Amino acid sequence: MRHTELKDFWERRLESDWTESGVGYKQLGRAFNSYMYLVRGEVFRREVGRLGLDLAAAKVLDVGSGTGFYLRQWRALGARSITGADLTKAAVERLSARFPDSEILQLDLADPGDLIEPGSYDAVSAMDMLFHITDDERYRAALRTLGRATKPGGVLVLSENFLHRPEQRGDHQVNHTLPWITTALGEAGFDVVRRAPMLVLMNAQVDANPVWRKLWGGFLRGVTLTEATGRVAGALLSPVERRLVRVVRESPTTELMICRRR
Repeated sequence: MRHTELKDFWERRLESDWTESGVGYKQLGRAFNSYMYLVRGEVFRREVGRLGLDLAAAKVLDVGSGTGFYLRQWRALGARSITGADLTKAAVERLSARFPDSEILQLDLADPGDLIEPGSYDAVSAMDMLFHITDDERYRAALRTLGRATKPGGVLVLSENFLHRPEQRGDHQVNHTLPWITTALGEAGFDVVRRAPMLVLMNAQVDANPVWRKLWGGFLRGVTLTEATGRVAGALLSPVERRLVRVVRESPTTELMICRRR
């Protein structure tokens, strides 16, 4: 899809469903997505907490803020100065009402104009959104924007699928390879610090054997046919998932990456 078509797609989607399912794996329903986000939040707080940042004094930028989930994670970690940003008017209007103490920008990350002052943020997050930039040059431009926004020595926290298998391209999402992403990050001025699983079983197995991916995907869709069954499935799987994200080194789905601005 062209950028304008993607923007319209997300505008309609978030206007009609400003919940975890609207910004997450919609086919699995809101209840199951809520449990997925509980695990995501735990991993985010653990990994960012390990950095030892003075968040009470730091300026933080979160891009692709959606429903504000990661704005809440930064706040829980002690950040006081937090700016949110989203591509869509639907999200920005709701975020502004939900987070009146934060500045919320309507921002095209690949073409931000003068909305972001260069080198003004100590920490930046781009969670669960970069793989939705389906044009490769716009993806690189978005990373360059993040590089300009981050102070030298500052931190970028992002999530991606970091494929070891060949890249996968769709209308609304492109899953790039780990080498492609790390090269693009390097070109934008970032050095990779570490990478950690964010989910293991509770999301699409995009970097797994195709047979397993199809079987497990069918299982997840089957157990989330209704909100009631999705709630039960989420309650049963999330304790397993919380353990797995601590003990496995590589995930077949979404991972979190910490980078440092050179």
